Amino acid sequence: MKTSIFDLEEERLKEEIKKRGSKRVLIQLPEGLKAEGPRLASIAEKMGAVAFVSADPCYGACDLAVQEAESLGVDLLVHYGHSEMMPQQRVPTIYVEARTAVSVKPAVKKALPLLKPWKHIGLVTTVQHVDMLDEARATLLKAGKSVTVGDAGRLKHPGQVIGCDYSNATAVSKDVDAFLFVGGGRFHAVGVGLATSKPTIVADPYEQRAYSVDNEVQKITKQRWASIQGAEKVEHFGVLVGLKSGQKRTEEAMHVKEKLMKKGKKATLLTLREVTPEALMQFPTIEAFVNTACPRISLDDATRFKRPVLTIKEALVVVGELTWEGLLKKGWFEG
Repeated sequence: MKTSIFDLEEERLKEEIKKRGSKRVLIQLPEGLKAEGPRLASIAEKMGAVAFVSADPCYGACDLAVQEAESLGVDLLVHYGHSEMMPQQRVPTIYVEARTAVSVKPAVKKALPLLKPWKHIGLVTTVQHVDMLDEARATLLKAGKSVTVGDAGRLKHPGQVIGCDYSNATAVSKDVDAFLFVGGGRFHAVGVGLATSKPTIVADPYEQRAYSVDNEVQKITKQRWASIQGAEKVEHFGVLVGLKSGQKRTEEAMHVKEKLMKKGKKATLLTLREVTPEALMQFPTIEAFVNTACPRISLDDATRFKRPVLTIKEALVVVGELTWEGLLKKGWFEG
């Protein structure tokens, strides 16, 4: 029985399996949708396919389970909850964006008092709500706001943001006073604030409430400055190379290593799939790390690590190629 508030496109799943003649299917879901895995597997099995459900964490389309699919010999990977981030040819893959029909209007109305100081509002959301931006825009316009939705062309949909890409926000940042993020949780809204240095309000349609994330953004910003200051005294760095399909930035890691060594530092390239405190603790002689995988690990999880874990741009501050003021202006995210 269908119970999810998200559209998991069950009929499309059946059609894709039938059309492709798929014999083995791997279903990959983010944490909030994993409970739907057994039901989706049953649907696939009724179509004659052997279905596997990935129980590993999934953090986005950058975390595509390609290696798992290859090791299992599947002929179709079904990735839920995100839009396509980059093409890959190794395993046939379909993306189910898991849109939701939950109205955003009540939450946007509750955000209006928080938006009162500002006239020009930038509107952003995740893929689950991109088809409801018109509803949100209409509510803001009725309240006398001007509304801008960015379309930098790097993501699939205008106004869409993902954990490591806020180009649709930064593209319009100069034209707006503040941002309204429509969606659940603080994660993406904090990213908007870090990327743009603009006030950011959340309109959460699931909890039907609104709140600011500005204090959290300021707290993280202070933590980042402390991490950079600590890293400036370090002699030996580990440069982390992520091995996930959308996070492997080998060339960037090698360039960072070269810059550190030119500054008189020692640097070691370290490869890993999951950047965890436990993994980094295995290298006691390394005093700080530069993370070239997902930047949110450095920004959101700083308190978990006993030693500084810098983003690429923060490492550029350490070597003198970027100033702290320049980092604040450019934001923490690449591009």
